Amino acid sequence: MAKATTKPTAAKAKAKKATAKPTAKKPSVTIEKTSRDALAKLKTLDIEHQLQSDIEWCIGSYHADKNPVGLFDMVNRAIVVFKSELQKKTKGVTAKLVSDLEKAVAAK
Repeated sequence: MAKATTKPTAAKAKAKKATAKPTAKKPSVTIEKTSRDALAKLKTLDIEHQLQSDIEWCIGSYHADKNPVGLFDMVNRAIVVFKSELQKKTKGVTAKLVSDLEKAVAAK
């Protein structure tokens, strides 16, 4: 007796398509990494202790709920601080640092 070949039904084909996950591109610069970089630079310069505390708190909050809104706010505050330090020509604050922070916020 010969085996009959079976074609996949439309329902099976739809089920296979539904289970396939789309591949999302991961941003090259993550807001978490950017926040950590800003925090490290603030600690190195020993300035804005309240902002340092706020960034640390937001990083912890981000780990708990994966909501990056607070991180974006803190990085925006850090950009203002770093721009003023750049104007003062503080050693260690570069235009590249500021532009990297701005790119991370713009990737929102």
